[in-house]
Amino acid sequence: MTLQKRALSVHLLTATGAVFAMLAMLAAVEAKWDLMFLWLVVAFFVDGIDGPLARKYDVKTNAPEFDGVLLDLIIDYLTYVFIPAFALFASGLMAGLTGWVAIILITFASAMYFADTRMKTKDNSFSGFPGCWNMVVLVIFALEPNFWVSLALVTVLAVGMFLPLKFIHPVRTERWRWLSLPMALAWTFFAGWAAWVDFHPESWAHWGLVITSLYLVFAGLAQQLFPPR
Repeated sequence: MTLQKRALSVHLLTATGAVFAMLAMLAAVEAKWDLMFLWLVVAFFVDGIDGPLARKYDVKTNAPEFDGVLLDLIIDYLTYVFIPAFALFASGLMAGLTGWVAIILITFASAMYFADTRMKTKDNSFSGFPGCWNMVVLVIFALEPNFWVSLALVTVLAVGMFLPLKFIHPVRTERWRWLSLPMALAWTFFAGWAAWVDFHPESWAHWGLVITSLYLVFAGLAQQLFPPR
């Protein structure tokens, strides 16, 4: 296979995320939340591997007919933002007005963030919370906190998208990558496990989700507080 065909195959891999998004949406419409999250976890895994492959095969040079960044952003908005926001609202986990406020905050703030040219830092981390609402909503499904707690979390993270706070990219942020990448893989495993057992309250996957989520949220902030010497 030529280098050009390999580069094109990376774009095709990225595009499968749209298919997984549709499958997740169909499951969400039928309130099959466990199946919806399983498809979103598959999409999350694809999103984690297509970037390194795109850089390896230099898709900008070898398959320039397609804009991989734009393709990735379109699919990310569906799988990271739109479908999780719908699930949070339709599931009843956030009742009445809080549900409306949450979906408006999530979809509007994320649309602005995804179009923000300042979203990446020099070390390939994110400036501001990177709109990973699929991860946030999955944890809410698993833990089922009071809807006021969920609204507070959504509000803080939505505001945090536009603050000069650092959030790591588990693959591209080199500092602590030896720990960040395994944590991201562990989160993916625990997320799939939690969805597989239909968010059973006694599942150990919930503890794994909490621990890995806390690391992924606060690792970048810790790097800001303790810069490299």
